[in-house]
Amino acid sequence: MTDLFWLSDAQMARLEPFFPKSHGKPRVDDRRVLSGIIFVNRNGLRWRDAPAAYGPHKTLYNRWKRWSDKGIFARMMAGLAAEHGETKTVMIDATYLKAHRTATSMGVKKGGVDA
Repeated sequence: MTDLFWLSDAQMARLEPFFPKSHGKPRVDDRRVLSGIIFVNRNGLRWRDAPAAYGPHKTLYNRWKRWSDKGIFARMMAGLAAEHGETKTVMIDATYLKAHRTATSMGVKKGGVDA
């Protein structure tokens, strides 16, 4: 597949200081796994649908889950944002949800008795 996403050497060099230290057994290639995680998240795929070039989907999920629980990705984002020197935070929310007219009474049974 030619449309796969791969982190460049420069991008990996900026991210490596945020990686946790390896204890015992060496980790699977960080570039391959991190590129796979980005690809899955960017394209809204299930982990199982990740291209085989990134390795086993279980490895991608386990690394994403473990690093998310440890706050590694949050530190990466905060560190990269701090390097940029921006003093303001700008957020764009492009979500659009349309609720059914009865959505507000979902916790109430017919007759007005709480569930």
